[in-house]
Amino acid sequence: MATATLLLASRSRFAVAALPDVVARALGRAERSEHAAGERAQLQRHFHVQGASDALDAAGGGAMPAAALTRQLDAGDAAGHVWLRADPAHMVPDMHGARMMGYGDTLRPSHEDAVALLPDLLPVFAGHGLHLDAPVASRWYLRVPDDMTLPVFASPDDVLGDDLFSHLPSGAEGRYWRALLTETQVVLHAHPWNGQRVAQGLSPINSLWFWGAGRLPHSVATPHAQVRSRDALLRALATAAGVQVDGEQSVDALVDLRPLRSLDQLANQAIIPLLQALQRGELHRLVLDFEDGVQFGFQRSQRWRFWKKPRQLHEA
Repeated sequence: MATATLLLASRSRFAVAALPDVVARALGRAERSEHAAGERAQLQRHFHVQGASDALDAAGGGAMPAAALTRQLDAGDAAGHVWLRADPAHMVPDMHGARMMGYGDTLRPSHEDAVALLPDLLPVFAGHGLHLDAPVASRWYLRVPDDMTLPVFASPDDVLGDDLFSHLPSGAEGRYWRALLTETQVVLHAHPWNGQRVAQGLSPINSLWFWGAGRLPHSVATPHAQVRSRDALLRALATAAGVQVDGEQSVDALVDLRPLRSLDQLANQAIIPLLQALQRGELHRLVLDFEDGVQFGFQRSQRWRFWKKPRQLHEA
């Protein structure tokens, strides 16, 4: 039977406001469950990745190998290598250190940026036996030697806007990558191309951010027949699982609405039309999956739960 699943940001990212009555009633009657919080845990609820333990990190593996997955999507040559994302980033100093204020797509990088900046960065990495390239302007990659032990790298979404130094890799392996990060920042800070970006009203690319280490998984599986998303990692997971990405609206779809922040849009443009489809029998089940780990499951039979009180989104 057809199931629609909405992948959503943490509930705290939405305004604390009253939901439309029809949504509040349905939410009160829905099945509520709690799961692990965080982006990685949310993705793992929908994709079973086999072979991700080959991430070769110092903590013993288990991280989502985002770099290898998106590398396969971008260039088709990920198999047989260990990959690390080295995305263009913008750091801003403050009185306590520095903060990442943008990375990847948010910086609106162009092919010309990569052409201008990479030649000066390549020798830095080549001296460490690492190969840097940028098949997509917003996603840069390092090919890492197979025998190199890697530390745990933080996802840029966890770092964005936060104190940079609390997210730098730790331990003996982390010291190596912290020094390498400093080398790249020295090169980029002095690069004249960044002056042109600033003149165009763009933030300078004054750093890279390393993350997503691992090998291409042996297999990826998902219960969904279709994934609708603009996110590169989600599209890469769907492609690896062999399911439809975007295209015409399909049943059993996972719909990525994580960028959405408007509670009004979520309720009126997403939830209400799907509740109506549920009542018409066109949909068997609707699931709202929030990044904070809370899930709500809706089914047509719940309309008989008259004793259930309406619920607001932020209620525990």
